[in-house]
Amino acid sequence: MNEKPGFWISLFPLGFLILSLSIAGYLFGSGIAEGPAQILLFSAGAISAGISRLRGISWEKIENTVLDSLRNVLQPILILLLIGTLIGIWIRSGIVPALIVWGLELLKPEIFLPSALILSSVVSLATGSSWSTAGTIGVALIGVGAGLGKPLGMVAGAVVSGAYFGDKLSPFSETTNLASSITGVSILSHIRNMARTTLPAFGICLLAFGFLGWGGSQGGTEAAIGPVISALKAEFQISWVLLFPPLLTFFLIYFRVSAIPSIFIGILSGGVCFLLTQSNIYANSLNFQDAASAAFKNLVSAASEGTKVKTGHVVVDGLLSRGGMSSMLSTVWLIISAMFYAGIMEGGGMTQVLAEKVLNWAKARGSLFAATVFTCMGTNLFCADQYLAIVVPGKMFKEAYSRKGLDPRNLSRCLEDSGTMTSALVPWNSCGSFMATALGVPTLVYLPYAFLNLLSPLFSLVTGWTGWGLAGKDPEAKKEIS
Repeated sequence: MNEKPGFWISLFPLGFLILSLSIAGYLFGSGIAEGPAQILLFSAGAISAGISRLRGISWEKIENTVLDSLRNVLQPILILLLIGTLIGIWIRSGIVPALIVWGLELLKPEIFLPSALILSSVVSLATGSSWSTAGTIGVALIGVGAGLGKPLGMVAGAVVSGAYFGDKLSPFSETTNLASSITGVSILSHIRNMARTTLPAFGICLLAFGFLGWGGSQGGTEAAIGPVISALKAEFQISWVLLFPPLLTFFLIYFRVSAIPSIFIGILSGGVCFLLTQSNIYANSLNFQDAASAAFKNLVSAASEGTKVKTGHVVVDGLLSRGGMSSMLSTVWLIISAMFYAGIMEGGGMTQVLAEKVLNWAKARGSLFAATVFTCMGTNLFCADQYLAIVVPGKMFKEAYSRKGLDPRNLSRCLEDSGTMTSALVPWNSCGSFMATALGVPTLVYLPYAFLNLLSPLFSLVTGWTGWGLAGKDPEAKKEIS
């Protein structure tokens, strides 16, 4: 009894997940990614496994598909844990506080939001990583925005928009390379074609943040900045030496050094900066052994549990008491839960049945684009992983685009506009959970201001229905990625 499952049977675990996540979202709000979503993903996976077993599929096969799914996310999990460590070390060593101080001294309140968008975009273009951008310059920008009295939802929205602008258009981005390779499009052709929808959306985004920045009240900002800077300088020794670790990390990633060793070197260089600049932490020790013990304890504690800052200034303490490897454990739990559910659905043939149903509906060009967009968004919602949101729809729709005579660049762009960009808008998605944890702002709070992420799928839908910006045939676009 191993033939394909029926449509309604395949839909049942997904229906349970949709209903239960909706109820949990209402009950738990922004805290849904801290545990409820994981439990519900495991529950939906268990229902799917039970259906598969009743259909005669062995547990060994089910288990193997789950393990295969987990293998695909081992690298992101390692990166997550290292970025949590990096945030803790960079705060304790004074790197993030220094960036906040310099930002408060240089950036004017009325231009801060567009400046945050542009800075995040530049860093993410150079590194190709939205996660690295949010976990480094993003944390500092949140601190600057708080000091300037900006709503943190707006600041986080600017950071997320900028981080995903580079994640989408950088040739170093994993998702950009994944979308191009899954559709058989050359990376540069893919990026050029994405610019047709991304640059107009970015222009609208820049205007929106410019309007929000100028439109906000600036009264009392100068009086609020002074105490923040004083509190930071009292707790940390600010030195230009602290610029070295971020510059080194960005340099390594830019020159294609793998993310894991690059972040690890950033952690080590941050530890060295702590020893060189934050001597006030252990200067009162009676001897070298006590000083070394105090320094070691501070570093290990910051790396594992994050930094706990007590300056007496509520805003500063709230912003900088974060990081550490343990801060990422709920996101790791979320990724594992999502892969458990997705692996069982695929192993039981249910994902394939649902995909075929969608393809039967998508007859016209506009409906095909709409099906791609909503399948990517649905995968982000219910499988909670952006890689699946690119790979699964990419495989599903590749032949359909070819049958309609559509250049594969249209599919690769659609995958990024909807799969990559909406991943940060779902609280229980690995990307949404990471952004919320790294920036300290719940996903649902920054979601209304993540303008680029919201606009990108809309531009893809417009392209499909109107033909505007539709990619024509290009011989270079058909080159396979070796």
